[in-house]
Amino acid sequence: MKNRFYHKALFFLSALVLLFSCKDTETVDPVLTVSEKEITIVAEGGEATITVDCNDEWNVNNSAAWLQVDFTSGSSGTATITITTAVNNTGANRSVILHINSSNGQSRRVKVIQAALIYPIYNLTPKEPDATGMSSTAMELAAKMGLGWNIGNTMEAPGGETGWGNPAITEDYIKFVKQQGFNAIRLPVAWDWNWDKDYYGDNYHIEDRAKARIKTEWLDRVKEVVGYCVDNDMYVLLNIHWDGGWLENNCVPAKMDSVNAKQKAYWEQIATALRDFDEHLMFASANEPNASNAEQMEVLLSYHQTFVNAVRSTGGRNTYRSLVIQGSHQYLDASKFPTDPTPNRLMYEEHNYTPSQFTFLSEDVSWGNMVYYWGEGHHSTIEPDRNPTYGEEAAHIEFFQKMKSEFIDKGIPVLMGEYGAYRRNNSEHVPLDLETHEASVDYWTTFVTKQAIAHGVIPFWWDTGGALDRTNLTVKDQRTIDAIMAAIAE
Repeated sequence: MKNRFYHKALFFLSALVLLFSCKDTETVDPVLTVSEKEITIVAEGGEATITVDCNDEWNVNNSAAWLQVDFTSGSSGTATITITTAVNNTGANRSVILHINSSNGQSRRVKVIQAALIYPIYNLTPKEPDATGMSSTAMELAAKMGLGWNIGNTMEAPGGETGWGNPAITEDYIKFVKQQGFNAIRLPVAWDWNWDKDYYGDNYHIEDRAKARIKTEWLDRVKEVVGYCVDNDMYVLLNIHWDGGWLENNCVPAKMDSVNAKQKAYWEQIATALRDFDEHLMFASANEPNASNAEQMEVLLSYHQTFVNAVRSTGGRNTYRSLVIQGSHQYLDASKFPTDPTPNRLMYEEHNYTPSQFTFLSEDVSWGNMVYYWGEGHHSTIEPDRNPTYGEEAAHIEFFQKMKSEFIDKGIPVLMGEYGAYRRNNSEHVPLDLETHEASVDYWTTFVTKQAIAHGVIPFWWDTGGALDRTNLTVKDQRTIDAIMAAIAE
Protein backbone atom coordinates (compact mmCIF):
# COMPACT_ATOMS: atom_id res chain seq x y z
CA MET A 1 0.00 0.00 0.00
CA LYS A 2 2.77 2.36 0.97
CA ASN A 3 4.69 1.65 -2.25
CA ARG A 4 1.59 2.22 -4.34
CA PHE A 5 1.04 5.62 -2.73
CA TYR A 6 4.70 6.47 -3.20
CA HIS A 7 4.63 5.63 -6.89
CA LYS A 8 1.46 7.64 -7.44
CA ALA A 9 2.96 10.65 -5.75
CA LEU A 10 6.13 10.32 -7.77
CA PHE A 11 4.11 10.09 -10.98
CA PHE A 12 2.11 13.19 -10.04
CA LEU A 13 5.24 15.19 -9.29
CA SER A 14 6.83 14.12 -12.53
CA ALA A 15 3.77 15.27 -14.43
CA LEU A 16 3.92 18.67 -12.74
CA VAL A 17 7.60 19.06 -13.60
CA LEU A 18 6.91 18.10 -17.19
CA LEU A 19 4.01 20.56 -17.38
CA PHE A 20 6.03 23.55 -16.12
CA SER A 21 9.00 22.52 -18.23
CA CYS A 22 6.87 22.66 -21.34
CA LYS A 23 5.67 26.17 -20.45
CA ASP A 24 9.26 27.39 -19.98
CA THR A 25 10.31 26.16 -23.43
CA GLU A 26 7.31 27.56 -25.29
CA THR A 27 8.37 28.52 -28.83
CA VAL A 28 9.14 32.30 -29.38
CA ASP A 29 9.08 33.74 -32.92
CA PRO A 30 12.46 35.19 -33.94
CA VAL A 31 12.51 38.99 -34.40
CA LEU A 32 15.06 41.03 -36.36
CA THR A 33 14.00 44.28 -38.03
CA VAL A 34 16.30 46.92 -39.52
CA SER A 35 15.09 50.45 -40.29
CA GLU A 36 16.91 50.89 -43.62
CA LYS A 37 17.50 48.74 -46.66
CA GLU A 38 19.65 51.26 -48.54
CA ILE A 39 21.54 54.35 -47.44
CA THR A 40 23.18 56.96 -49.67
CA ILE A 41 25.90 59.21 -48.25
CA VAL A 42 27.20 62.24 -50.13
CA ALA A 43 30.65 62.24 -51.68
CA GLU A 44 31.92 64.71 -49.08
CA GLY A 45 31.26 62.15 -46.35
CA GLY A 46 28.89 62.14 -43.42
CA GLU A 47 26.93 59.84 -41.19
CA ALA A 48 23.64 57.97 -41.06
CA THR A 49 21.83 55.81 -38.52
CA ILE A 50 20.27 52.36 -38.59
CA THR A 51 17.81 51.16 -35.96
CA VAL A 52 17.94 47.44 -35.08
CA ASP A 53 15.17 45.67 -33.18
CA CYS A 54 15.92 42.07 -32.16
CA ASN A 55 14.89 39.53 -29.50
CA ASP A 56 18.27 37.83 -29.38
CA GLU A 57 21.95 38.60 -29.79
CA TRP A 58 23.03 40.12 -33.12
CA ASN A 59 26.13 41.35 -34.93
CA VAL A 60 27.12 43.47 -37.95
CA ASN A 61 29.53 42.22 -40.59
CA ASN A 62 31.21 45.20 -42.35
CA SER A 63 33.81 44.41 -45.01
CA ALA A 64 34.57 48.04 -46.03
CA ALA A 65 37.54 49.85 -44.54
CA TRP A 66 36.08 53.22 -45.72
CA LEU A 67 32.92 52.76 -43.63
CA GLN A 68 33.00 53.01 -39.83
CA VAL A 69 30.31 51.43 -37.65
CA ASP A 70 30.19 52.71 -34.06
CA PHE A 71 29.37 49.27 -32.62
CA THR A 72 28.97 45.91 -34.29
CA SER A 73 26.97 43.75 -31.88
CA GLY A 74 24.11 43.89 -29.43
CA SER A 75 21.63 41.89 -27.44
CA SER A 76 17.87 41.68 -27.20
CA GLY A 77 16.06 45.01 -27.56
CA THR A 78 16.29 48.10 -29.77
CA ALA A 79 19.58 49.76 -30.67
CA THR A 80 20.78 52.52 -33.00
CA ILE A 81 23.92 52.06 -35.08
CA THR A 82 25.74 55.12 -36.47
CA ILE A 83 27.73 54.65 -39.67
CA THR A 84 30.29 57.23 -40.81
CA THR A 85 32.28 57.86 -43.98
CA ALA A 86 34.99 60.30 -44.95
CA VAL A 87 35.21 62.12 -48.29
CA ASN A 88 35.34 59.77 -51.29
CA ASN A 89 38.38 60.90 -53.28
CA THR A 90 38.82 57.59 -55.08
CA GLY A 91 37.33 58.83 -58.34
CA ALA A 92 34.73 56.05 -58.38
CA ASN A 93 31.43 55.43 -56.65
CA ARG A 94 31.63 52.82 -53.90
CA SER A 95 29.21 50.62 -52.00
CA VAL A 96 29.13 47.84 -49.44
CA ILE A 97 26.54 45.43 -48.09
CA LEU A 98 26.28 45.36 -44.29
CA HIS A 99 25.14 41.93 -43.05
CA ILE A 100 23.23 42.00 -39.77
CA ASN A 101 22.87 38.49 -38.31
CA SER A 102 21.09 37.27 -35.19
CA SER A 103 21.50 34.17 -33.07
CA ASN A 104 17.79 33.55 -33.60
CA GLY A 105 18.54 32.62 -37.20
CA GLN A 106 17.43 35.85 -38.83
CA SER A 107 19.60 38.07 -41.04
CA ARG A 108 19.19 41.37 -42.86
CA ARG A 109 21.16 43.30 -45.47
CA VAL A 110 21.74 47.07 -45.70
CA LYS A 111 23.35 48.57 -48.81
CA VAL A 112 25.47 51.70 -48.23
CA ILE A 113 26.35 53.80 -51.29
CA GLN A 114 28.71 56.74 -51.56
CA ALA A 115 29.29 58.73 -54.75
CA ALA A 116 32.76 59.83 -55.78
CA LEU A 117 33.88 63.42 -55.37
CA ILE A 118 34.45 64.58 -58.94
CA TYR A 119 36.10 67.87 -57.98
CA PRO A 120 37.90 69.01 -54.84
CA ILE A 121 36.05 70.70 -52.00
CA TYR A 122 36.50 74.47 -52.28
CA ASN A 123 34.65 75.43 -49.13
CA LEU A 124 37.90 75.46 -47.18
CA THR A 125 37.31 78.48 -44.92
CA PRO A 126 33.65 78.45 -43.85
CA LYS A 127 32.73 81.27 -41.49
CA GLU A 128 30.25 81.61 -38.69
CA PRO A 129 26.99 83.28 -39.82
CA ASP A 130 27.30 87.07 -40.05
CA ALA A 131 24.07 89.07 -40.31
CA THR A 132 25.82 92.44 -40.56
CA GLY A 133 24.25 94.39 -43.41
CA MET A 134 22.01 91.43 -44.28
CA SER A 135 18.78 92.28 -42.47
CA SER A 136 16.41 92.39 -45.46
CA THR A 137 14.32 89.43 -46.50
CA ALA A 138 14.09 88.75 -50.23
CA MET A 139 10.79 90.63 -50.41
CA GLU A 140 12.19 93.58 -48.48
CA LEU A 141 15.26 93.64 -50.69
CA ALA A 142 13.17 93.56 -53.86
CA ALA A 143 11.20 96.53 -52.56
CA LYS A 144 14.45 98.52 -52.44
CA MET A 145 15.19 97.89 -56.12
CA GLY A 146 13.63 100.01 -58.82
CA LEU A 147 14.84 99.77 -62.41
CA GLY A 148 17.62 97.33 -63.34
CA TRP A 149 20.26 97.42 -66.08
CA ASN A 150 22.19 94.54 -67.68
CA ILE A 151 25.85 94.95 -68.62
CA GLY A 152 25.51 92.47 -71.47
CA ASN A 153 28.08 90.99 -73.86
CA THR A 154 30.88 91.86 -71.48
CA MET A 155 31.92 89.66 -68.56
CA GLU A 156 30.18 86.68 -70.14
CA ALA A 157 32.04 87.10 -73.43
CA PRO A 158 34.75 84.62 -74.42
CA GLY A 159 38.08 86.40 -74.49
CA GLY A 160 37.19 88.45 -71.42
CA GLU A 161 35.32 91.70 -71.02
CA THR A 162 36.43 93.09 -74.36
CA GLY A 163 35.96 89.82 -76.27
CA TRP A 164 32.82 91.07 -78.02
CA GLY A 165 33.95 94.64 -78.56
CA ASN A 166 32.81 96.33 -75.38
CA PRO A 167 35.29 98.20 -73.18
CA ALA A 168 36.16 96.93 -69.72
CA ILE A 169 33.70 98.02 -67.05
CA THR A 170 34.74 101.08 -65.06
CA GLU A 171 33.35 102.61 -61.90
CA ASP A 172 32.54 105.73 -63.89
CA TYR A 173 30.28 103.64 -66.13
CA ILE A 174 28.42 102.27 -63.08
CA LYS A 175 27.94 105.84 -61.84
CA PHE A 176 26.71 106.84 -65.31
CA VAL A 177 24.11 104.07 -65.31
CA LYS A 178 22.93 105.23 -61.90
CA GLN A 179 22.62 108.81 -63.18
CA GLN A 180 20.15 107.58 -65.79
CA GLY A 181 17.78 106.42 -63.03
CA PHE A 182 18.75 102.76 -62.45
CA ASN A 183 19.67 101.39 -59.01
CA ALA A 184 20.34 97.73 -59.85
CA ILE A 185 22.86 96.03 -62.13
CA ARG A 186 22.66 92.53 -63.53
CA LEU A 187 26.17 91.24 -64.18
CA PRO A 188 26.24 88.21 -66.50
CA VAL A 189 29.52 86.32 -66.00
CA ALA A 190 31.14 83.38 -67.79
CA TRP A 191 33.54 81.12 -65.92
CA ASP A 192 34.64 78.27 -68.19
CA TRP A 193 33.20 78.89 -71.66
CA ASN A 194 35.51 77.28 -74.26
CA TRP A 195 33.87 79.01 -77.19
CA ASP A 196 36.89 78.88 -79.47
CA LYS A 197 39.84 76.92 -78.08
CA ASP A 198 42.10 77.80 -81.00
CA TYR A 199 41.55 81.52 -80.47
CA TYR A 200 40.99 81.84 -76.73
CA GLY A 201 42.90 78.82 -75.41
CA ASP A 202 41.68 75.71 -73.63
CA ASN A 203 41.28 77.04 -70.11
CA TYR A 204 40.08 80.57 -70.47
CA HIS A 205 38.89 81.50 -66.95
CA ILE A 206 39.80 78.08 -65.57
CA GLU A 207 43.18 77.33 -64.07
CA ASP A 208 42.67 73.57 -63.90
CA ARG A 209 39.71 72.12 -65.78
CA ALA A 210 40.12 68.65 -64.28
CA LYS A 211 39.62 70.22 -60.85
CA ALA A 212 37.14 72.95 -61.92
CA ARG A 213 39.41 75.55 -60.37
CA ILE A 214 38.63 79.15 -61.36
CA LYS A 215 41.56 81.51 -61.91
CA THR A 216 42.17 83.77 -58.95
CA GLU A 217 42.66 86.81 -61.19
CA TRP A 218 39.19 86.33 -62.72
CA LEU A 219 37.56 86.02 -59.31
CA ASP A 220 39.42 89.17 -58.28
CA ARG A 221 38.23 91.06 -61.36
CA VAL A 222 34.61 90.04 -60.81
CA LYS A 223 34.96 91.11 -57.18
CA GLU A 224 36.31 94.48 -58.30
CA VAL A 225 33.33 95.13 -60.59
CA VAL A 226 30.86 94.05 -57.91
CA GLY A 227 32.63 96.51 -55.63
CA TYR A 228 32.00 99.34 -58.12
CA CYS A 229 28.28 98.62 -57.80
CA VAL A 230 28.05 98.13 -54.04
CA ASP A 231 30.24 101.17 -53.31
CA ASN A 232 27.77 103.28 -55.28
CA ASP A 233 24.67 101.88 -53.53
CA MET A 234 23.70 99.80 -56.54
CA TYR A 235 22.18 96.35 -56.10
CA VAL A 236 23.95 93.76 -58.20
CA LEU A 237 22.78 90.38 -59.48
CA LEU A 238 25.68 88.04 -60.33
CA ASN A 239 25.19 84.75 -62.13
CA ILE A 240 26.79 81.91 -64.06
CA HIS A 241 25.66 82.98 -67.53
CA TRP A 242 25.22 80.41 -70.33
CA ASP A 243 28.90 79.44 -70.07
CA GLY A 244 28.74 77.22 -73.12
CA GLY A 245 25.61 75.49 -71.89
CA TRP A 246 27.25 73.01 -69.46
CA LEU A 247 24.28 73.48 -67.12
CA GLU A 248 21.64 75.15 -69.23
CA ASN A 249 21.60 72.54 -72.00
CA ASN A 250 21.99 69.55 -69.68
CA CYS A 251 18.85 69.44 -67.56
CA VAL A 252 18.62 65.67 -68.09
CA PRO A 253 19.06 62.77 -65.64
CA ALA A 254 22.15 61.42 -67.40
CA LYS A 255 24.06 64.66 -66.65
CA MET A 256 22.93 65.21 -63.06
CA ASP A 257 26.04 63.94 -61.28
CA SER A 258 28.58 65.79 -63.40
CA VAL A 259 26.63 69.06 -63.59
CA ASN A 260 25.87 69.10 -59.88
CA ALA A 261 29.54 68.48 -59.15
CA LYS A 262 30.61 71.44 -61.30
CA GLN A 263 27.82 73.64 -59.92
CA LYS A 264 29.02 72.90 -56.39
CA ALA A 265 32.69 73.49 -57.19
CA TYR A 266 32.10 76.80 -58.95
CA TRP A 267 29.68 78.25 -56.42
CA GLU A 268 31.88 77.31 -53.46
CA GLN A 269 34.65 79.36 -55.10
CA ILE A 270 32.45 82.27 -56.23
CA ALA A 271 30.61 82.49 -52.92
CA THR A 272 33.82 82.35 -50.89
CA ALA A 273 35.48 85.07 -52.98
CA LEU A 274 32.48 87.42 -52.72
CA ARG A 275 31.29 86.48 -49.24
CA ASP A 276 32.04 89.79 -47.52
CA PHE A 277 29.69 91.99 -49.59
CA ASP A 278 26.47 93.02 -47.87
CA GLU A 279 22.93 92.43 -49.11
CA HIS A 280 23.47 94.66 -52.17
CA LEU A 281 24.91 91.52 -53.81
CA MET A 282 22.64 88.68 -54.92
CA PHE A 283 23.65 85.41 -56.54
CA ALA A 284 21.71 83.76 -59.39
CA SER A 285 22.08 80.05 -60.07
CA ALA A 286 21.90 80.17 -63.87
CA ASN A 287 20.62 82.24 -66.81
CA GLU A 288 18.08 80.63 -69.16
CA PRO A 289 18.12 76.89 -68.35
CA ASN A 290 16.40 74.67 -70.90
CA ALA A 291 13.83 72.75 -68.86
CA SER A 292 10.76 72.21 -71.03
CA ASN A 293 9.01 69.38 -69.19
CA ALA A 294 8.48 68.10 -65.66
CA GLU A 295 11.39 65.64 -65.74
CA GLN A 296 13.86 68.29 -66.90
CA MET A 297 12.53 70.71 -64.29
CA GLU A 298 13.17 68.12 -61.57
CA VAL A 299 16.78 67.84 -62.74
CA LEU A 300 17.12 71.63 -62.88
CA LEU A 301 15.81 71.90 -59.33
CA SER A 302 18.61 69.58 -58.20
CA TYR A 303 21.08 72.06 -59.74
CA HIS A 304 19.39 74.91 -57.88
CA GLN A 305 19.48 72.94 -54.63
CA THR A 306 23.21 72.35 -55.10
CA PHE A 307 23.63 76.10 -55.67
CA VAL A 308 21.77 76.98 -52.46
CA ASN A 309 23.69 74.38 -50.45
CA ALA A 310 27.06 75.51 -51.80
CA VAL A 311 26.49 79.20 -51.11
CA ARG A 312 25.07 78.66 -47.63
CA SER A 313 27.92 76.28 -46.70
CA THR A 314 30.47 79.09 -47.00
CA GLY A 315 28.83 80.95 -44.12
CA GLY A 316 29.47 84.56 -43.16
CA ARG A 317 27.08 86.93 -44.92
CA ASN A 318 26.29 84.20 -47.45
CA THR A 319 24.22 82.58 -44.72
CA TYR A 320 21.65 85.36 -45.26
CA ARG A 321 22.24 86.39 -48.88
CA SER A 322 19.25 86.49 -51.23
CA LEU A 323 19.57 83.82 -53.90
CA VAL A 324 17.84 83.68 -57.28
CA ILE A 325 16.69 80.65 -59.24
CA GLN A 326 15.33 80.38 -62.77
CA GLY A 327 12.86 78.14 -64.53
CA SER A 328 9.62 78.14 -66.43
CA HIS A 329 6.40 78.85 -64.58
CA GLN A 330 4.65 76.18 -66.64
CA TYR A 331 6.59 73.54 -64.69
CA LEU A 332 7.60 75.36 -61.50
CA ASP A 333 5.72 76.89 -58.62
CA ALA A 334 6.62 78.08 -55.15
CA SER A 335 5.96 74.67 -53.57
CA LYS A 336 8.82 73.11 -55.54
CA PHE A 337 11.48 75.64 -54.60
CA PRO A 338 14.80 74.41 -53.17
CA THR A 339 15.08 73.85 -49.45
CA ASP A 340 16.88 76.77 -47.85
CA PRO A 341 18.09 76.74 -44.23
CA THR A 342 17.66 80.52 -44.18
CA PRO A 343 13.96 81.37 -44.58
CA ASN A 344 12.58 84.02 -46.92
CA ARG A 345 15.76 84.62 -48.93
CA LEU A 346 14.88 83.09 -52.32
CA MET A 347 13.87 84.95 -55.49
CA TYR A 348 12.63 83.84 -58.88
CA GLU A 349 13.79 85.04 -62.31
CA GLU A 350 12.30 84.88 -65.78
CA HIS A 351 13.05 86.84 -68.96
CA ASN A 352 10.65 88.57 -71.33
CA TYR A 353 11.19 89.12 -75.06
CA THR A 354 7.61 88.60 -76.19
CA PRO A 355 7.13 88.43 -79.12
CA SER A 356 10.70 87.61 -80.11
CA GLN A 357 9.95 88.35 -83.78
CA PHE A 358 9.43 91.97 -82.76
CA THR A 359 11.85 92.40 -79.87
CA PHE A 360 15.11 91.05 -81.28
CA LEU A 361 14.81 88.89 -84.40
CA SER A 362 17.25 90.39 -86.92
CA GLU A 363 16.31 88.39 -90.01
CA ASP A 364 13.47 86.35 -91.41
CA VAL A 365 13.80 82.70 -90.41
CA SER A 366 12.02 79.43 -91.12
CA TRP A 367 9.79 79.62 -88.06
CA GLY A 368 8.74 83.25 -88.59
CA ASN A 369 9.47 86.62 -90.15
CA MET A 370 10.55 89.78 -88.40
CA VAL A 371 7.81 91.96 -86.94
CA TYR A 372 8.34 95.73 -86.99
CA TYR A 373 5.15 96.94 -85.32
CA TRP A 374 3.49 96.18 -82.00
CA GLY A 375 0.59 97.12 -79.80
CA GLU A 376 -2.74 98.88 -79.93
CA GLY A 377 -2.62 101.87 -82.24
CA HIS A 378 0.79 100.90 -83.60
CA HIS A 379 0.02 98.48 -86.41
CA SER A 380 1.13 99.49 -89.87
CA THR A 381 -1.12 99.83 -92.90
CA ILE A 382 1.97 100.24 -95.09
CA GLU A 383 3.52 96.88 -94.09
CA PRO A 384 0.65 94.83 -92.66
CA ASP A 385 2.65 91.61 -93.11
CA ARG A 386 5.06 92.94 -90.46
CA ASN A 387 2.36 93.35 -87.82
CA PRO A 388 2.31 90.82 -84.95
CA THR A 389 -0.05 87.87 -84.76
CA TYR A 390 0.55 87.09 -81.08
CA GLY A 391 2.28 88.35 -77.94
CA GLU A 392 0.66 91.73 -77.55
CA GLU A 393 -0.70 93.53 -74.47
CA ALA A 394 -2.99 90.76 -73.20
CA ALA A 395 -0.18 88.18 -73.33
CA HIS A 396 2.07 90.38 -71.19
CA ILE A 397 -0.65 91.09 -68.65
CA GLU A 398 -1.34 87.35 -68.37
CA PHE A 399 2.39 86.70 -67.83
CA PHE A 400 2.72 89.28 -65.07
CA GLN A 401 -0.47 88.13 -63.37
CA LYS A 402 0.99 84.62 -63.21
CA MET A 403 4.23 85.93 -61.76
CA LYS A 404 2.26 87.74 -59.08
CA SER A 405 -0.14 84.94 -58.17
CA GLU A 406 2.33 82.05 -58.37
CA PHE A 407 5.32 83.68 -56.68
CA ILE A 408 4.99 87.23 -55.36
CA ASP A 409 1.72 86.61 -53.50
CA LYS A 410 3.45 83.63 -51.85
CA GLY A 411 6.37 85.69 -50.58
CA ILE A 412 8.83 85.05 -53.42
CA PRO A 413 9.90 88.19 -55.32
CA VAL A 414 10.29 88.01 -59.09
CA LEU A 415 13.03 89.57 -61.20
CA MET A 416 12.55 90.08 -64.93
CA GLY A 417 16.26 89.54 -65.36
CA GLU A 418 16.24 90.42 -69.06
CA TYR A 419 13.81 92.23 -71.31
CA GLY A 420 14.07 94.57 -74.25
CA ALA A 421 12.92 95.55 -77.72
CA TYR A 422 15.40 96.96 -80.21
CA ARG A 423 15.18 99.37 -83.11
CA ARG A 424 15.91 98.39 -86.69
CA ASN A 425 16.58 101.90 -87.94
CA ASN A 426 20.30 101.23 -88.37
CA SER A 427 20.14 97.74 -89.84
CA GLU A 428 19.80 96.44 -93.37
CA HIS A 429 16.16 95.70 -92.60
CA VAL A 430 14.72 99.21 -92.30
CA PRO A 431 10.94 99.29 -91.79
CA LEU A 432 9.02 101.09 -94.52
CA ASP A 433 6.81 102.69 -91.88
CA LEU A 434 9.74 103.84 -89.75
CA GLU A 435 7.82 106.30 -87.61
CA THR A 436 5.31 103.63 -86.56
CA HIS A 437 8.14 101.20 -85.90
CA GLU A 438 9.95 103.66 -83.63
CA ALA A 439 6.71 104.41 -81.79
CA SER A 440 6.07 100.66 -81.44
CA VAL A 441 9.43 100.09 -79.74
CA ASP A 442 8.79 103.01 -77.40
CA TYR A 443 5.29 101.75 -76.60
CA TRP A 444 6.47 98.15 -75.96
CA THR A 445 9.25 99.40 -73.69
CA THR A 446 7.00 101.63 -71.61
CA PHE A 447 4.10 99.17 -71.49
CA VAL A 448 6.16 96.14 -70.41
CA THR A 449 8.19 98.11 -67.87
CA LYS A 450 5.02 99.64 -66.41
CA GLN A 451 3.19 96.31 -66.18
CA ALA A 452 6.18 94.70 -64.50
CA ILE A 453 6.33 97.37 -61.83
CA ALA A 454 2.55 97.37 -61.36
CA HIS A 455 2.64 93.64 -60.64
CA GLY A 456 5.66 93.87 -58.32
CA VAL A 457 8.22 92.45 -60.80
CA ILE A 458 11.68 94.08 -60.90
CA PRO A 459 12.70 94.80 -64.53
CA PHE A 460 16.33 94.62 -65.78
CA TRP A 461 16.78 96.05 -69.29
CA TRP A 462 19.15 94.04 -71.50
CA ASP A 463 21.80 96.31 -73.03
CA THR A 464 24.96 95.37 -74.91
CA GLY A 465 26.14 98.93 -75.49
CA GLY A 466 23.37 100.04 -77.83
CA ALA A 467 21.64 102.48 -75.49
CA LEU A 468 24.50 103.79 -73.37
CA ASP A 469 27.98 104.50 -74.75
CA ARG A 470 30.33 102.80 -72.32
CA THR A 471 33.45 104.59 -73.55
CA ASN A 472 32.25 108.16 -73.78
CA LEU A 473 29.57 107.83 -71.10
CA THR A 474 26.88 109.35 -73.24
CA VAL A 475 23.35 108.27 -74.11
CA LYS A 476 23.20 106.72 -77.59
CA ASP A 477 19.47 105.91 -77.63
CA GLN A 478 17.63 108.58 -75.66
CA ARG A 479 14.23 107.33 -76.86
CA THR A 480 14.79 103.98 -75.12
CA ILE A 481 15.90 105.58 -71.87
CA ASP A 482 12.92 107.96 -72.01
CA ALA A 483 10.53 105.07 -72.71
CA ILE A 484 11.80 103.13 -69.69
CA MET A 485 11.55 106.16 -67.44
CA ALA A 486 8.06 106.95 -68.73
CA ALA A 487 6.87 103.80 -66.96
CA ILE A 488 7.61 105.35 -63.57
CA ALA A 489 6.78 108.95 -64.42
CA GLU A 490 3.13 108.78 -63.35
